[in-house]
Amino acid sequence: MEFEKNTNYQAEDIQVLEGLEAVRKRPGMYIGSTSQEGLHHLVYELVDNSIDEAMEGFCDRIQVIIESQNIVSVKDNGRGIPVEIHSKIDKPTVEVVMTQLHAGGKFGGKGYQVSGGLHGVGASVVNALSEWLEIEIAWEDGKIYRQRYERGIPAHNLKIIDQRENISTGTKITFRPDDKIFEEINFDYNKLNQRLKELAFLNRGISIEIEDRREEDTKREEYCYEGGIISFVKYLNKNQNPLYPEPVYFENKDGDREIEIAIQYHDGFNSRIFTFANNINTREGGTHLSGFKSALTRTVNDYARDKDILKENEDNLKGEDIREGITAVVNLKLKEPQFEGQTKTKLGNSEIRGFVDSTVSQELKTWLEENPQVGEIIVNKAKEAARARQAAQKARDLTRRKNALFSTALPGKLADCSSRDTENTELYIVEGDSAGGSAKQGRDRNFQAILPLRGKILNVEKARLDRILNNNEIRSLITAIGTGVADDFNIDDARYGKIIIMTDADVDGAHIRTLLLTFFYRYMQPLIENNYIYIAQPPLYKVKKGRQEDYLYNERALEEYIEEYGSSGFSLQRYKGLGEMNPDQLWQTTMNPDQRILLEVHIEDAIRADETFTTLMGDKVKPRREFIQNHAREVNNLDV
Repeated sequence: MEFEKNTNYQAEDIQVLEGLEAVRKRPGMYIGSTSQEGLHHLVYELVDNSIDEAMEGFCDRIQVIIESQNIVSVKDNGRGIPVEIHSKIDKPTVEVVMTQLHAGGKFGGKGYQVSGGLHGVGASVVNALSEWLEIEIAWEDGKIYRQRYERGIPAHNLKIIDQRENISTGTKITFRPDDKIFEEINFDYNKLNQRLKELAFLNRGISIEIEDRREEDTKREEYCYEGGIISFVKYLNKNQNPLYPEPVYFENKDGDREIEIAIQYHDGFNSRIFTFANNINTREGGTHLSGFKSALTRTVNDYARDKDILKENEDNLKGEDIREGITAVVNLKLKEPQFEGQTKTKLGNSEIRGFVDSTVSQELKTWLEENPQVGEIIVNKAKEAARARQAAQKARDLTRRKNALFSTALPGKLADCSSRDTENTELYIVEGDSAGGSAKQGRDRNFQAILPLRGKILNVEKARLDRILNNNEIRSLITAIGTGVADDFNIDDARYGKIIIMTDADVDGAHIRTLLLTFFYRYMQPLIENNYIYIAQPPLYKVKKGRQEDYLYNERALEEYIEEYGSSGFSLQRYKGLGEMNPDQLWQTTMNPDQRILLEVHIEDAIRADETFTTLMGDKVKPRREFIQNHAREVNNLDV
């Protein structure tokens, strides 16, 4: 391929973006995307600034209010952004902060000792991406200042709007996202609520309030946890059966870094370790997680040997054995965090590993010595996990294939596709042999594979891996996908680019779908994280009026159809299952890429996802019943 050379490439061809133009030109560079994720990031940026004030000891109350038209206010009782004229730029300091990138109190080392807003772009980015923004500052001189911006540009100079004695200082920022930037500007109350609750756990004693005034019935929650991350671990374990009543808690401060850790084991089999650095959820872990894991493994093994719970002829326990059933929160605060990537999901500070390792080694050893009965319970649980791991290894070998693409050991019930191009191939996991037969006849054999499942798979939330791998349906699933599971998982071995769960549109179908999603979340989570998992949307009704046939996918669609066409003059068929559709109908409604509707499964919030799976698939009935009652209407009216 040849390219035409531009012989007139001159200085005027270089585009220079002034002020906040760069943010509006490339918003994804600053907030990740212009989708729902990026939209909510605007609120997080402002709240994080208030949290930074709180971590410095100048703020103990933060309020977030969502008004009609998706106008959001974030208010705190901190010191307030300075209003005096900046010495280097002849403008009020607040205007500099709001209109210039990398202008803030987080770079010189004096304004904030600890900060999550590492890049110093928070308030200015929100300003740039808002249709309008107003800031009010109650300053220590007793005056209240206000300035308005429109798409990042000041609409007027900073002005005094009031003056009072004994004023309570603070900052209030009100903004409306720019619908020219974002795909939609509808804020999700539950999403914001979860993040604010998380921040309240991580910052003990700080009151955080959220209020949604968009509907007649105002939603409001206020969080304040004096127990901090101890309360956090108890909350995470509320649907579990803890092995001891109070979480282990210890902390350590060394210069400009401090760590606090809370640990509580339960009788389940999944490990949950959530790590944070300066209130940022480091979902990909990093050096603080590495230090925690290595110290936990070494300390428990040393304790087990010292107390003769682990005999001389027994091998050391592995990290995965010791982490079975653990719920832990690792909360780190440091002056200059080094995050990998703009999304800040992995901590890179090399010195932190040793700091966390030594803290856990010393403090956990002391705690185990002081609580020998609990120590013995933890070690014995790990020994049971080790025996199960060895049994699981034998079962795992049954699911392995020498070659991910050409093995002859594929499940007999799998109707594979002819293509080996994993960019385009799809595996449909289908409920029942009847639906499986229709799907096999209706599919495109070139790129669509069908794996029928017989009945409901094992609930992996209540079983160890050895039992899971001895389940025939799960073993067929693992073999067909090709990646392996748990520690043996390798996404490069995936045989299909899409894995599509296709179940009946009824209660049993929803249960099977949840069982499968639980399995993928617990043992093949990278498939979800890398956008491999989808849910097919078969129609719930077929409506026939004259020669016209329409398919309706939920109750809401039926209500809208009746509103438009009336309640008579048509025939209505409700599909009880996929098996009621002939192959052509199944292809037309659910499998044809040009017409089908697929829901992509992704993890927005790991803590909320973990809580949901524990609630739905765990031992406790009451929280599961409450969850289903609260969400039943939402599911029935799901927009597709």
